[in-house]
Amino acid sequence: MDYTQQITNKFYQTLGKLFYAVAMADKNVRPIEVKKLQEAVRVHWLQIDEVEDEYGTDAAYQIEIVFDWLQAQEEDGDIYFEEFKAFHEEHPELFTNKLASLIWKTADTIAFSFAGKNKSELILLAKLKMVLQEK
Repeated sequence: MDYTQQITNKFYQTLGKLFYAVAMADKNVRPIEVKKLQEAVRVHWLQIDEVEDEYGTDAAYQIEIVFDWLQAQEEDGDIYFEEFKAFHEEHPELFTNKLASLIWKTADTIAFSFAGKNKSELILLAKLKMVLQEK
């Protein structure tokens, strides 16, 4: 696997962590949040690039794989936002305006999917907006 594939895979894995943090902001991942994530991956994220993971699968599926793994482990989501932020700081060149917009749209859709946005989700979304605006 070349460097570009490694970074792209890490990018998608980090997005899985971010979206898990958004879903877990209220300490509970609901089935509708999982469904909205899956829809976003299939409708938007699979169209981004042609990079495949080490198994020959579209790398964007790493978003779902990491999300599902964290959910199965019942991990607390707080640390995963910080991992996303650190990755963003290390690789700002990956976060084009188009991708930042798609990240925001996906996170917002997940947060809104169950009974609107609660306080903890609004706080996390505000932090995300600040990170995505950094260049």
